[in-house]
Amino acid sequence: QVQLVESGGGLVQPGGFLKFSCAASGSIFSINAMSWYRQAPGKQRELVAAIISGTSSNYDDSVKGRFTISRDNAKNTVYLQMNSLKPEDTAVYYCNAAIRAIGSWRYLEVWGQGTLVTVSL
Repeated sequence: QVQLVESGGGLVQPGGFLKFSCAASGSIFSINAMSWYRQAPGKQRELVAAIISGTSSNYDDSVKGRFTISRDNAKNTVYLQMNSLKPEDTAVYYCNAAIRAIGSWRYLEVWGQGTLVTVSL
């Protein structure tokens, strides 16, 4: 069984920073795209940033220039560095990955457990 485990999150003041990590574990053959989503109260889940196996990445316009996604393929881990945080960044953040398990021929979408970020004074 494959799973994603997130760490990081918490309460931070506006203008502050946080860094998340999300590690995949289990019987992993390969990982394609790794992403971060967020869901604010009363809103739909939205894509924040995504990174393919190399360094190709893309961001939602609302976080460009403030957030950086990266990955360590040797550790099956994706990171999200969040700088210049704003109150509107308050949300539950989820990591997501397309993972092919050993013995499987297809990629499945796997979600992390979610971690809350609150940006407030």
